[in-house]
Amino acid sequence: MVWVEQPVGVGYTQGVPNITDEVQLGQEFAGFYKQFASTFGLQNKKIYLTGESYAGFYVPYIADAFINENNSEYYNLAGVAINDPIIGDSTLQQQGKRECYKSYFAVDINDFPVTVVPYVDYWANLFALNASFTAAVHERADQCNFTSYYDTYLTFPPPPGPFPAPLDLDASYPPACDLFDGVYSAAKAVNPCFNIYHITDTCPFLFNPLGIVNSGDYEPPGAQVYFNRSDVQQAINAPPTNWMQCTDVNVFGVGSNNYSLMDRSLGPAQDGVLQHVIESTNNTIIGVGNLDFLLPTNGTLLALQNVTWNGKQGFQSYPANEFYTPYHPEYNGGSLAGAGYVGLWGTERGLTFYQVQLAGHELPEYSAGAAYRTIELLLGRISSLGQTGDFTTQTGNFTGTSPIDK
Repeated sequence: MVWVEQPVGVGYTQGVPNITDEVQLGQEFAGFYKQFASTFGLQNKKIYLTGESYAGFYVPYIADAFINENNSEYYNLAGVAINDPIIGDSTLQQQGKRECYKSYFAVDINDFPVTVVPYVDYWANLFALNASFTAAVHERADQCNFTSYYDTYLTFPPPPGPFPAPLDLDASYPPACDLFDGVYSAAKAVNPCFNIYHITDTCPFLFNPLGIVNSGDYEPPGAQVYFNRSDVQQAINAPPTNWMQCTDVNVFGVGSNNYSLMDRSLGPAQDGVLQHVIESTNNTIIGVGNLDFLLPTNGTLLALQNVTWNGKQGFQSYPANEFYTPYHPEYNGGSLAGAGYVGLWGTERGLTFYQVQLAGHELPEYSAGAAYRTIELLLGRISSLGQTGDFTTQTGNFTGTSPIDK
């Protein structure tokens, strides 16, 4: 397994950013990977690409670049897996623009998604918003055409597309349609430690050794980000770097932090890139943690219902099969993983979509067993996410049903 920090401008990367869109990013990564494979003898290997969050842009565009190289010696792409990804129109999919994305989006339209109110309704007991506020956001969603749009287009199969935009991106919007900010403020009033990445969090703030993501995150006095420790950097042969989980460098700024220069690419679900990847690999996996308020499950499904692949548009049936994660022994008390039926999944025409009920945005962190199972599927070690039995790397009866030895 190879972990790569990219593009230039993030993490331990060196150099000055010189790209303005995802096509250039994919080409740049393909050039890097060829040199890397030549250096470490990785030619003629099957390649599986994975990522999370904004990698919903990165991974499909990199996969597309690999496919377009038509060179199996260096770019033998066998599958793609992304979780909690931004892949489409952010008015449909993403709840709110957060700090990590400030370098990327050219238009700040993300406070107007159609999925806010259905998400709040589903998790009403966790949001704990009062009845008058809830009634008000429902009324505003109706007035802004979000309710009818959601009911019309999140259907299985979907109406023939492409879907119209729910909002005119060139227009000025009334403040009443900014549902995200209103809900977010109300949620923070009820729960000052509300976390859009994992909505079950309550006070006190949890310290993340990888550093601050949200502006309200807590960092204890004297705390040091793990990857900024000199012993860690020395151990992994990294250059002395001010490592940040969310870079303050505009990676699409061509060497400047001029935020008028941003990612010019459409989401891969909008411009045929995701379609090309699905049809070329017939092994593409997309998943979401249901506790993710930033990129919610139904927003991702809305984006996918607007994509045509392998001859049909969207999923023809709701992905409703039960997702099984094997029971297993736990050796690390600091990273426990649930087992049993943990969510839902469905596969159609080379694309698998899954959801994990008790996972947040960083799905493998919150549900490591489910994430591991999706990698087994990606590698072809299991036939589906509904397959019961042990992990392919760990066998034995761990359900508690085996006879007790005397």
